[in-house]
Amino acid sequence: MDCRVVVEAAVPVYDVETVDEAVRIAISKTGEMLNPDLNYVEIDAGTRTSPSGEQLDPAFLAADEALVALELQMDVFNVDRDEHASRVARKEIGKRLRNIPLKVLSVTEIDPDESDRAEEAAATDDEEDPDD
Repeated sequence: MDCRVVVEAAVPVYDVETVDEAVRIAISKTGEMLNPDLNYVEIDAGTRTSPSGEQLDPAFLAADEALVALELQMDVFNVDRDEHASRVARKEIGKRLRNIPLKVLSVTEIDPDESDRAEEAAATDDEEDPDD
């Protein structure tokens, strides 16, 4: 079974003045920590809501510091069940994002046809020669 796992990360950012700046820096910082080993993980600004259901910014900003909610999406292949996919994603991402809290938001099974295309695309990308 192949699964798509979405993990929420709380990334601290320092010396920022706006929420947009904090999100941009958090995405860049997270990308640097994940690359080159996990360059296939998609990084997006997370969504936050208040207890009353009001939509909030993805970052909490105070005293020129921010805590940014990011969503990291990763495809995990050949797992036994959703729980196994969740553990694999948390372990792989957690190894590279030290001291950053992670929470699994969702695990969805990938359509077998879609995962075959993704694996073929990854194999094709690996075979291409960048010197051409």
